[in-house]
Amino acid sequence: MIHAERITSFNNQEPKGSYILYWMQSAVRTRYNHALEYAIEKSNELKKTLIVVFCLAHSYPDTVPAHYRFLWEGLQDVNRSLTGRGIGFQILSGSPGDIIPRIADDACMIVTDQGWTQLQREWRQQVIDTVHCKVAVVETNLIVPVHVASPKEEWSAGTFRPKITRQLSTFLHTLTPRNVQVESTDYPLFTGVRVAAEYQFTPESTTGDTFSHFLPGGETAAEHYLSAFLSGTIDRYEATHHDPTARATSYLSSYLHFGHISPLAIALRVMEHPGPGTNAFLEQLIVRRELSHNFVWYNARYDHYEGLPEWTRKTLEKHRTDPREYSYTLEDFEKCRTHDTAWNTMQLSMIRTGYLHGYLRMYWGKKILEWTESPEEGYRIALSLNNRYELDGRDPNGFCGVAWCFGKHDRPWKERPIFGTIRYMNEAGLRRKFRLDGWIDRTLELYS
Repeated sequence: MIHAERITSFNNQEPKGSYILYWMQSAVRTRYNHALEYAIEKSNELKKTLIVVFCLAHSYPDTVPAHYRFLWEGLQDVNRSLTGRGIGFQILSGSPGDIIPRIADDACMIVTDQGWTQLQREWRQQVIDTVHCKVAVVETNLIVPVHVASPKEEWSAGTFRPKITRQLSTFLHTLTPRNVQVESTDYPLFTGVRVAAEYQFTPESTTGDTFSHFLPGGETAAEHYLSAFLSGTIDRYEATHHDPTARATSYLSSYLHFGHISPLAIALRVMEHPGPGTNAFLEQLIVRRELSHNFVWYNARYDHYEGLPEWTRKTLEKHRTDPREYSYTLEDFEKCRTHDTAWNTMQLSMIRTGYLHGYLRMYWGKKILEWTESPEEGYRIALSLNNRYELDGRDPNGFCGVAWCFGKHDRPWKERPIFGTIRYMNEAGLRRKFRLDGWIDRTLELYS
């Protein structure tokens, strides 16, 4: 059974249609997908056909071709897996808020996976307000549903950790895959909607995809990275995960963002490998990641400077007119045209791979604050670049990461120019952590 607190129902009407519709959107996978398993459960219970659809929105904010390439590779994994399980899958072209109501006339129930950003919530509300059947929203991309972990926006990891820890024993359980009783792979296509064409999103035909294929999309690739992390990396994670040259990270953030892997599945497998790295990794996967979803869920201004805590805005306001030794525009940052070779190399890595090590992202964001004319402009630029050039951009973790650079979930530090009491970072700090020059040389050799 799917835990009841994972499911939120709307339009509780008697099921009268001929099929169950699973609108897949945030969880682009078939393994450890509570929404999919719940839809199968309802399909079997009602003896109704199950159809899975994904709506490919071509104008999603801040996306670039590489994001669509990564997503499309995940959708192909889903297609192969669902076909093997006898479940029909269709990728439809357009906004879910428009598409789902048009194809749901004869649905007896709609199941969808939870999303947290404003656009995802608007899509869901459009569907709920328009359709005439029950809609069940299932949380499958968090270990503890956001409203269960805490009923309010949390101040920091310190206030959030004890609350979510108390809930873990309830939700850290395996999910058994179900088999459908009524196969649907031959179900006819919905009329009046456009099916997304594969050629539009393959690397060979997509112009403007400047990313290397360092990270291929899909749940198969995600499982590969997880297995590699558990077999050769986790034991040194605690000691070296802040060192970008140590290759001690899991590289799973992009897969979590696109829903290609379940955080629950990751946690359960990590817990099978007790050791010094396990607790450190679970702190990031559970406490820190789910704290970011708490921020996005409860703070309506999560993607604006005004969403920062009052103390951070107050201290930055006090230092608004402090002279800046360097000042750059969005274009300067985007084109790697600062005076700082380390920062330029970080931006280049983002542009070419869609990935930047978490410790480097802290420095990267702090320097944007330091080198812009106002904190509001710095916030806008950091968010824009992070969303466009990180594969895991546009994610609660990304919104929270940028906000952290400006003081969110942190505490006041020693007061200094421009930053006020916001935590400061400099190049000397990087050099204390790792061999910066070697990292710069290798990165420039690979991607210049």
